[in-house]
Amino acid sequence: MGAEIPRKTPKGLLIVFTGEGKGKTTAALGLALRAAGHGMRVLILQFIKGSRHYGELDAVRHLPTVTIEPLGTGFTWEKDDLEEDRRLARQGWVKAREALTTGKYDLIVLDELNYVLSYGLLDVEGVLADIRRRPAECHVVTTGRGAPAELLREADCVTEMLAVKHHYREQGIRAQKGIEF
Repeated sequence: MGAEIPRKTPKGLLIVFTGEGKGKTTAALGLALRAAGHGMRVLILQFIKGSRHYGELDAVRHLPTVTIEPLGTGFTWEKDDLEEDRRLARQGWVKAREALTTGKYDLIVLDELNYVLSYGLLDVEGVLADIRRRPAECHVVTTGRGAPAELLREADCVTEMLAVKHHYREQGIRAQKGIEF
């Protein structure tokens, strides 16, 4: 009989969902749902979202191991002045940094963080340094278009959503409850 291969301690993955296509947040929420099904403790911090009521805010009330917190006031491209977004991003990152270091969570979703980084609202290297300091078994997911190259290099898994066809662009169908929010 061969020698038994020792089991490795689970490695916390850094997973990035980016690209121009739809489904980045949805993919992250799917991972959160899967993790909750295994009794894992999940935190979802939504960096841009906050001005609209999203269905996931109500859904997680049924998942006792999942916490979600909107940290923003809406999408940055709808504003003339980014200073408020910069301030909210910094405040949000204080919460994220604390969550990353406490060991309280098994999975942390940093929804729309890629936008925050690509707009220069937070320093990429500082964010990566904080992510590196997390407990070894803690998984981190970032979402949003325009993930910076430094984040992509650091990630263990990167998925780029490709926009092939979209109902708004092709047919003018606006965002719908349960699909986009």
